[in-house]
Amino acid sequence: MALFSLMACVRPSLICKASFKSYNNGTYELDSAYIRRAAVIADKSAGFTSPHPNFGCVIATAPGHIVGEGFLYAQGTKPAEVQAVEAAGECCRGATAYLNMEPGDCHGDHTAVSALVQGGVKRVVIGMRHPLPHLRGNAVRALRSQGVQVHVLGEDLKSKPTEEAQKACLLVNAPLICRAALRLPFSVLKFAMTLDGKIATSSGHSAWISSKQSRKLVLELRGRNDAIIVGGNTVRRDNPRLTARHGGGHTPVRIVLSQTLNLPEEANLWDTSEVSTIVVTQRGARRSFQKLLASKGVEVVEFDMLNPRDVMEYFHDRGYLSILWECGGTLAASAISSGVIHKVFAFVAPKIIGGKSAPSPVGELGMVEMSQAIDLIDVCYDQIGPDMLISGLLRSLSDLTPVIPSVDETFAVDPTVSPYESSIIFFYKTWDPYGAFSNFSPHPIQMPDGNGDYVTWFSVEHYYQAHKFVGVNDPFAHNCVERIKSAKSPEEAARIGRSMQRQKRDLVRPDWDNIKIEVMYRALKCKFSIYPHLNNMLISTAGSVLVEAAPHDLFWGGGRDGEGLNYLGRLLMQLRSEFLGEESSSVDND
Repeated sequence: MALFSLMACVRPSLICKASFKSYNNGTYELDSAYIRRAAVIADKSAGFTSPHPNFGCVIATAPGHIVGEGFLYAQGTKPAEVQAVEAAGECCRGATAYLNMEPGDCHGDHTAVSALVQGGVKRVVIGMRHPLPHLRGNAVRALRSQGVQVHVLGEDLKSKPTEEAQKACLLVNAPLICRAALRLPFSVLKFAMTLDGKIATSSGHSAWISSKQSRKLVLELRGRNDAIIVGGNTVRRDNPRLTARHGGGHTPVRIVLSQTLNLPEEANLWDTSEVSTIVVTQRGARRSFQKLLASKGVEVVEFDMLNPRDVMEYFHDRGYLSILWECGGTLAASAISSGVIHKVFAFVAPKIIGGKSAPSPVGELGMVEMSQAIDLIDVCYDQIGPDMLISGLLRSLSDLTPVIPSVDETFAVDPTVSPYESSIIFFYKTWDPYGAFSNFSPHPIQMPDGNGDYVTWFSVEHYYQAHKFVGVNDPFAHNCVERIKSAKSPEEAARIGRSMQRQKRDLVRPDWDNIKIEVMYRALKCKFSIYPHLNNMLISTAGSVLVEAAPHDLFWGGGRDGEGLNYLGRLLMQLRSEFLGEESSSVDND
């Protein structure tokens, strides 16, 4: 069973069946088959890393033989195109590369494009242009300028098979499309109900409506999201843990929406030793209870008026791409009415419980006629054990695909249009316009160890997290350093470091709070010193304030309302000043 992402559906892979086969009745069919394959492998990291733009690359020779494949494992890791070119080797020359989405270069080095060109790829077929405006069209133009033939589905190639392949590409990156078009995380409403539409008995008992097979699938579905949302009623009634798949991998944040904070003092969600919990509430609600939650490590975020759209806009700014709603009917109805739900997963169990007061999955929506009912789009059906899984979109993804010109295309028409505020430059995720400034960017650094020997670190974040434990005379601390150093992505390095810091405070070096800024500074200086294009990018921001835009990080980031200390931005501005000073001295000496 092949799969593209949770955006489609079913089976343990959560997607409609889309078998890959080589058609023999035309180039369009063959191209479409390989594009669908690229979409399938683009989804391979789902559940193991936090949601990120999904890239897959398939390289095939003229007779239709696959010689190389690759997919982006996590933000800040080796591009899919580079992996595929490396796997193909000399077979790359004269071959065709199939990409589910246009490469995104936020790091100034055109890694993906360079790999394809230097590998000798003759033709590139792209499933869809990049949906983010600052990246849209850049790689297509770069490839064509290097003499590579580029075909984009829906533009250069149009047929029934290419339409289906393009849909697969939209599905695998639905969260990114939603982010670009709506500035909201892609939200999925999940519920389990009986055949007569009940999510619990009249007494509130609900364990278990769905089968073991369905519940196992839910664990996988959770792992594909940045966060899981429940309401106060769910916390009080079910006391859930909201864990994801077993055996490690990505652990989504738990979010509780409660207007009054009428919540129990003891709950499984208040245990943040392994997974973070965020409680979102109305400003001023139960200050004493907020302090209790803070003492347990639970983050509390206040809103002047608590409504789903404002909450989703906040988590969009926080960098979340996809969110799973596992709430009761009242909150589900509010979320649907607010327009923040984009897909539904309904597990229907062959059971009947009745009950006039038994709750249903969606509360009052104000509809009085069937003509007002919401019709799902691209509906999928699959049997999971004894249950039936029905899923579908509330809005077509093709309607969300950006059709506006890219920033470069707009600027070519009207040079007075500036896409960014010149006085303040924000950066956060590696796919942002200035993603290279992030400590998660995929730029290895070489730093001296205690013996003066140079050691290669995969990213600044790897180096920073490991140095929480460097120098501590304990075998567990040494093991932690090695685990961080060998982590497959900056995300995993951060997860290991933060988890160990929470669970084993005695392993953290005693002077960490005093030296962590210096540790980050050394790593950043190395990064921007050894990569000329990054140095030029940093210097080009002269005169602008650099702000790390994480709304929840009040130390390294700027915070939600500018209350953060923004130490990452400060360090980059300090380095920029030093580099500009060196340039000035060099000119004076000349």
